[in-house]
Amino acid sequence: MSRSGYGHMMLDDYVERLRQIRAERRERLHGIRTRAQALAYQRRVRRTIARAFRPRPSKTPLNVQLTGVLQRRGYRVEKVILESRPGCWVTAHLYVPEGLEGKAPAVLGACGHSAEGKLEPRYQEFCQRLVRSGFVVLIKDPFNQGERDQYWRLSQRAEVDSCTHAHNMMGKQMELVGEWFGMWRAWDGIRCLDYLLSRPEVDHSRVGLTGNSGGGTMTTWLWAVERRFTMAAPSCFVTTFLSNLENELPADCEQYPPGVVGAGLEMADFLIARAPDPVILLGQRYCFFDRRGLHEAYEEVRGVYDVLGADADSCHTFLGDHPHGFCSDAQKKMLSFFSKHGGMPALRMGKASLVGDEEGLVTEKGNVIEAGATPVYELTGAIANDLRQLRRRRSGPDLRACVRRRLRLSDRETPHYRVLRPVSGRSRYAIETKRGIRTILHKTNMDSTRMHTLDVERRLRLYVPHLGSEEEVRTDSLARRLIANGDVLYFVDPRGLGETRADDGETSFFHPYGLDYLCHGHELLLGGSFIGGRVHDVLSVLDLLASEGAQEVTLCGRGQGAIIALFAACLHAAVKGVVLKNSPISYHAMTQVPLPAWPVANFVNGALHDFDLPDLYRFLGRKLKLVRPWGPDMQPLRKTTLLRQMRLESLSTRLLTDEKAI
Repeated sequence: MSRSGYGHMMLDDYVERLRQIRAERRERLHGIRTRAQALAYQRRVRRTIARAFRPRPSKTPLNVQLTGVLQRRGYRVEKVILESRPGCWVTAHLYVPEGLEGKAPAVLGACGHSAEGKLEPRYQEFCQRLVRSGFVVLIKDPFNQGERDQYWRLSQRAEVDSCTHAHNMMGKQMELVGEWFGMWRAWDGIRCLDYLLSRPEVDHSRVGLTGNSGGGTMTTWLWAVERRFTMAAPSCFVTTFLSNLENELPADCEQYPPGVVGAGLEMADFLIARAPDPVILLGQRYCFFDRRGLHEAYEEVRGVYDVLGADADSCHTFLGDHPHGFCSDAQKKMLSFFSKHGGMPALRMGKASLVGDEEGLVTEKGNVIEAGATPVYELTGAIANDLRQLRRRRSGPDLRACVRRRLRLSDRETPHYRVLRPVSGRSRYAIETKRGIRTILHKTNMDSTRMHTLDVERRLRLYVPHLGSEEEVRTDSLARRLIANGDVLYFVDPRGLGETRADDGETSFFHPYGLDYLCHGHELLLGGSFIGGRVHDVLSVLDLLASEGAQEVTLCGRGQGAIIALFAACLHAAVKGVVLKNSPISYHAMTQVPLPAWPVANFVNGALHDFDLPDLYRFLGRKLKLVRPWGPDMQPLRKTTLLRQMRLESLSTRLLTDEKAI
């Protein structure tokens, strides 16, 4: 697919952008010499992080349920359910030392991505280390771990059998309504802290936070956004965003805080935000989170602590000799650090006394949905329904302005192009749409004497494919029909599609952690829009074609390309006709099913606050023809379902046509 060597283009572009941001940030850090400068930098960091962690819901009653108690030698384990937001239940274990005299220090434990959640053996082990040394410990199940499977009711659920895949499924639906899954995860932690601090045993001035991997993520995020924590120990997470990118390491959607990299931040800044409060960074030598990034982050954090006059014991790091995991050596370092700053002895512990699966259940049947909670996808769907009621119809100029803003589009210049080697009777051009980005343009049914120039017709068709032009030319019936009719047909591969699609090896393009997903995540970190970049590419190609003589363009698109073409058609004056094959009827429909199949790269963050796809269909009016629309499952809609959805969206059935009529 990467015939011209553009398969790594997107990743290389993001690497260069992050390296530039890193260089500028290092200059700022190196310029910090005084306490006033350090505090000013810290205030800037805190403001940026606060913007990423939103929207914040109002605090509602926790409706705590105590469903059982397990007695152990020297401590007890209370089984707790709390409601972090209406309908959203959190299951947790509270470890309480026996024989407390006065208030005790406390720790909130954050689980990594283990299916067992709070019952994962190593997580039980670190809780027992802490409780045996006199700490009150609350450890909670994250979404789709332990007893919080949100898809409990579904019989067909292969896409979300992994908790990480489930997180990305929930997260992509949330993007459409302007929510971020990382904030939902953080909010669970904040509400669990509310409960922990409500306990009479807990000393509010000594509250720690720790977790490994995904739990290290939440430890890092919560440490920055919740100042009631007084000490923290993130394990096997802290490195640099740049290291993860260069190592082609995709992250969960909760690990992409929107806009923070674009604002000049790195992971270390989430720790600098709390300087000089006590923190220890834990890692393992053979962890996939790059240890070079861990060392870099620690040196940056330590530097700010030093400028602020922090004592030597307030900021530490530890690197074990194991692979990824909250291994015993890291647990012991965490316990020693918390004991020092919590004023407690760090007692030695033998083998952990593990709670069994059945014995440890907080709910009767091991699932919060079965017990009465509302699945997250229904909560997201309800937000979408509310937005639908509040959203007003927008005029043409207002709608276009909203689309441009949500797609993060900027001004364009007519792009430079390169003439590439022809392939199978098709001319090929590399259009330089932005910085190091090349968009590949194909032209079919060419006069062989003009295959090395770009000669543009007054009237033409431009086709945006689902996955790539070369594949579409061979397999798509509409494209083949147009070519067979003798039409001069242009195909455009926007960034990440066709010849610029990254080679994922054995990983499918539609895999929840494919490189397309990784690019989308880094665009979020930068405060941009990945689909907006693709729309920019098509708009730039339209600019080029118009500058070379095109006056009437029929813009065609299929599947993913149909969404891109739809946005471009609404924004470019040269487009006089639009044919969309296999386009979705609406973004709203993606929020009303548990498992939408469309990749997140097709979603516009927060779109449903301002518009939905039917608004754009109505805007195009008679220019538009829809061919065999797809549903949220990326399959053709049955006629009755299609007509019902068209009526629901107030769309005329005259928009529908058969491809034979094109």
